[in-house]
Amino acid sequence: MFDERGPGAGSGIDRSVPPSPGRRFGDGLAVGPDLQGAAEVAVAQALAALDGAAPDLMCVFVAGRPGPDGEDAVAAAGLRAMELSGARHTIGATAGGVIGDGRGVEGAPAVAVWAGVLPGVEIRPFRLVAERSGAGIDITGFPQRREDEQVAVLLVDPQTFPTGGFLQRCNAVLPGFPLVGGLASAPTGNRLFLDGEVLSGGGAGVMLGGDVAARAVVSQGCRPIGPTMIVTKAERNLLVELAGAPAYTKLGEIITALPPPDQELAGRGLHLGVAMNEYAEDHGRGDFLIRGVLGVDVESGAVAVGDVVEVGQSVRFHVRDADAAGEDLAELLAGAVADEPASGALLFSCNGRGRHMFPSADHDVAAVRSGLGTDGVAGFFAAGEIGPVGGRNHLHGFTASVLAFR
Repeated sequence: MFDERGPGAGSGIDRSVPPSPGRRFGDGLAVGPDLQGAAEVAVAQALAALDGAAPDLMCVFVAGRPGPDGEDAVAAAGLRAMELSGARHTIGATAGGVIGDGRGVEGAPAVAVWAGVLPGVEIRPFRLVAERSGAGIDITGFPQRREDEQVAVLLVDPQTFPTGGFLQRCNAVLPGFPLVGGLASAPTGNRLFLDGEVLSGGGAGVMLGGDVAARAVVSQGCRPIGPTMIVTKAERNLLVELAGAPAYTKLGEIITALPPPDQELAGRGLHLGVAMNEYAEDHGRGDFLIRGVLGVDVESGAVAVGDVVEVGQSVRFHVRDADAAGEDLAELLAGAVADEPASGALLFSCNGRGRHMFPSADHDVAAVRSGLGTDGVAGFFAAGEIGPVGGRNHLHGFTASVLAFR
């Protein structure tokens, strides 16, 4: 199904040029209504950092105009990028905004490209297809994991693929195996790119094995308020009691004790953090899975949240703002390179971040480049982000999910 030569075979790139010593990563971004022209510029920028070596893996992200003509132009841009890159393997997706060259571009036609030379890394592409059956939905195409495979990059079309259920299944059969990626976010007609093909649905990705040396960083961008509490009564996604008291009563006590600015934040958007490790003596950044608070029932005292909660779990309420999101990302990135520097990264940032949360759409890519101390960072603004928290893969919102290559 896949051509090991890659779509760039015969594209004019000299594969006899040996890779530069070690890993090298490049990124490019071009803006403009001529998407094929933008693809050519972005590919050239990304390849310039590779010193003439053909990339082992390329990722291409295309943002275009809504409508059938726009969808055709987006597909043509993706094909053009794959044709020119000379990459052995390529994956990509359409988006409402793209990230590269130290910038984020939202709501305008643009192409971002990421290219990596990965000596010693085995790359296996895969295509996921979801089909309805009598028993529900069957998903085919996910390869059986090889012993040396350490991480997978996954891009999906949210309209045609059940991401949440798929991640739950992966957690069950592949415990501890990280998936990092995002949901395509074009306003209409998402497309995925995989090794010279344009796909109209499902999922596309690559398994990375061998000498991978990559680390996932998932920044959920929240800070805690109030104490950590044990769930003492729950009904599916309803928190009924916390620490033996009605959940709404506990929440009211916490909010009343907050300073006025934090009370205002809680009123605009409150979140619940569910501790991923019940046995930890202390829960810090990255230890909670963040889910939104959907509402309260004053009469029953229950609090509805965006996930199933269980008796015995440790939870803590959270708020989110630009400062908290920035601090969270910076601290997690610093931890990712504390023992070894990074040399490139893929970035999947929520389309609710960018200018919706920060003064500039450049915030997350600037933070990743600064925090990791490297260029070679590209990605897109996703309609949902995929990444591990507490050793399990989840579908997130308002999150920056990063795969940093060491």
